[in-house]
Amino acid sequence: MDFGISGKRALVLASSRGLGLGIATALAGEGANVLLVGRTAERLAANAQAINALGKGKADWVEADLAQNDFVPKMVEAVKEKLGGIDILVNNTGGPTPGSAQDITAETLETFFQSMVLRVITLTGAFLPQMKEQGWGRILTVASSGVFEPITNLALSNTLRGALVGWNKTLAAEVASNGVTANLLLPGRIHTDRIDELDGANAKRLGKSVEEIRDASVKNIPAGRLGTVEEFAAAGAFLCSQPASYITGTMLRVDGGASKSI
Repeated sequence: MDFGISGKRALVLASSRGLGLGIATALAGEGANVLLVGRTAERLAANAQAINALGKGKADWVEADLAQNDFVPKMVEAVKEKLGGIDILVNNTGGPTPGSAQDITAETLETFFQSMVLRVITLTGAFLPQMKEQGWGRILTVASSGVFEPITNLALSNTLRGALVGWNKTLAAEVASNGVTANLLLPGRIHTDRIDELDGANAKRLGKSVEEIRDASVKNIPAGRLGTVEEFAAAGAFLCSQPASYITGTMLRVDGGASKSI
C-alpha cells in the first residue's frame, strides 16, 4: 500500500528513543521528512544519521525539553527553519513517575500536566491554522491503554492521559471538514526502555524479580508476548497516511488483545 506521504513534513515529539523514534523511522520509511525532538543531542544526531542512511525520507533534529516554558515557540521556529512547514504532528511525551492515586500531590500533578497535556494541546493549536489552510493534516497523539483500563501504580498517567481523550475527540470533529484528522494511538505492553523501567519499579515494589513481573504480564496478553516498536510504529504511520483520511476521532489500541473492554 502506498501511504501517500512521500515529501510530507512531520514533527515527532520525544523521538530520541522508544515509540517516538519508531514512529519517526516508520514515517521516514514512507518518504516523509521528519524532525526529531528530544533532550539528548548526541542520541538525536545519531538517530537522524541512521534514518538518513536508509535513503528514503530525510531526518533532522532539534534539542528541546517539553517541560520548558519556551517549548512551543521553539518548536514553531524549528519547524519553520528545518521543515518549512508541517503536515504531520506526532504528540508523544514521556510517562510520569509510578505511584498510586493517593500519592498524587498538587506539585507533581501540575508538573506533569505541563509536559503531558498543556504542551500537547498548545503545540497542536499552534500548527492547526497551517494544516487547515492547506486542507491536509494529521495529528497523532500517543497516549496509553490506561485510558481504557487504568493501570495499577500508574495513577498520574491514567489521570493525565485520560484528559487527552476528550480533547482529541472534540478537536477531531472541529477540523474534519478541513482535511485534518486527529487520533489517539494507545500502546499496551510494547517492549521499550520505559517498559523495562516500569517492570523494575514494580519488581522492587512487590519484592519480586523483573523476570517474574515480565512473565506475569505476558500471561495476560492473548498474543503471548510483548509487542515490538516496529509493530506499534506501523500502526502510527498508517494513521498519518493518505489512505487513513476517513479515520478521525478514534483511539487505536496496539496491545496484543490485552484490553478486556470492548
